[in-house]
Amino acid sequence: MNVTIIGTGYVGLVTGTCLADIGNSVCCLDIDQRKIDILNAGGVPIHEPGLKELIAASVDAGRLQFTTDVAAAVAHGDVVFIAVGTPPDEDGSADLQYVLAAARSIAQHMQGFKVIVDKSTVPVGTADKVRAAVHETLAARGTPDLPFSVVSNPEFLKEGAAVEDFMRPDRIVLGVDDTPEGHRALSLMRQLYAPFNRNHERTRVMDVRSAEFTKYAANAMLATRISFMNELANLADKVGADIELVRQGIGSDPRIGYSFLYAGTGYGGSCFPKDVQALVRTAREYGQQLRVLEAVEAVNEEQKFVVVNKVFARYGRDLRGKRFAVWGLAFKPNTDDMREAPSRVLISALVRAGAEVCAHDPVAVDEARRVLALDCADAPELLQRIHFAERPLDALSGADALVVMTEWKLYRSPNFAAMKAALKSPVVFDGRNVWEPDLMAAQGFDYSGIGRNSRAAAAH
Repeated sequence: MNVTIIGTGYVGLVTGTCLADIGNSVCCLDIDQRKIDILNAGGVPIHEPGLKELIAASVDAGRLQFTTDVAAAVAHGDVVFIAVGTPPDEDGSADLQYVLAAARSIAQHMQGFKVIVDKSTVPVGTADKVRAAVHETLAARGTPDLPFSVVSNPEFLKEGAAVEDFMRPDRIVLGVDDTPEGHRALSLMRQLYAPFNRNHERTRVMDVRSAEFTKYAANAMLATRISFMNELANLADKVGADIELVRQGIGSDPRIGYSFLYAGTGYGGSCFPKDVQALVRTAREYGQQLRVLEAVEAVNEEQKFVVVNKVFARYGRDLRGKRFAVWGLAFKPNTDDMREAPSRVLISALVRAGAEVCAHDPVAVDEARRVLALDCADAPELLQRIHFAERPLDALSGADALVVMTEWKLYRSPNFAAMKAALKSPVVFDGRNVWEPDLMAAQGFDYSGIGRNSRAAAAH
């Protein structure tokens, strides 16, 4: 099948590449010439495990191409995915300007029936706006009767595991209209996704608004579990319980399960923060208050300061003369995404209090340099206090303490003796509970995790 993808961010690039890998002819369109130049030169503008190899294979096979030519891209695809950004507006609502601009571009150049697929995460009612934008543009062209259908096909991809998630989906949600055009669109979408349904049926067909709502509801539920556990972890610190033992105790209940019950420094990235905000905003537009999700968001914002507050409690708020090593910058492992990353809050707070920071991350340093410059735009001299190390141990040299902010695998089993020797003092603030408190105590470290009480762990 001929497929067009508008947008080459995480969702668009993974979707296009994976669909090409299973045999479709895919054209990826982006108005950012820099991105297209990188892709056409064999590079990848994002870090996602396995993606670069799949892109190269599909390009070599002639199944995948990248362009800025809107007319050619629209002409190519029987199915046209809109996978552009929907950043949060000032009021927390999703900014749909790029989605609607893409819809108008499709309408401006289409010559026959098109299935227009909303792949971007969008609020309930967006398909109606896309449909109206297409109708308006077609009317202005003088071709008001050109047929099309708008389908909602939300993505459920985890950064760092997006290729695997796409190739082995747990569900494929299709929101379609109960119209002749909608039935035609559903037939094409079933054909497109048939290779993913061979073992068992994963497709969930529903009305468009329910499909749009499903994506927000899923992310809101996962964000809620994270904030819930973070609140419990903070309480565990005070009452002397070990949140990891609590997690095991409640996670063994099949009604609860273990996923997304890990305490830490809060969630970040491009999905959970903006999707929770957008759902709260949608509710307000309909005169409803989502009190639970408002609390989820508030807890998460506070949680980003939990390690900062631990540092201040130990050293005071004047950190001049102090140096801190930071392991991990990306908001999660296996990505270079720094959007809403808790490490940004930590580093900004430390340098503004007078400290020096030396950070390590296996893939996110370049992106970290860019976003930290934005975070310190009001005081650019602060950037002189932020340094980066090529190896984890290099970041520790002469540091008063180590702070772990991303649970990369390469941090799990370090040379603890070398760590201790490199640090000025053996103090560790573990914002992701990478290590066990009793192990760290045995190694001679002054260790502080998130809700990890060493006495409770030792008793266990």
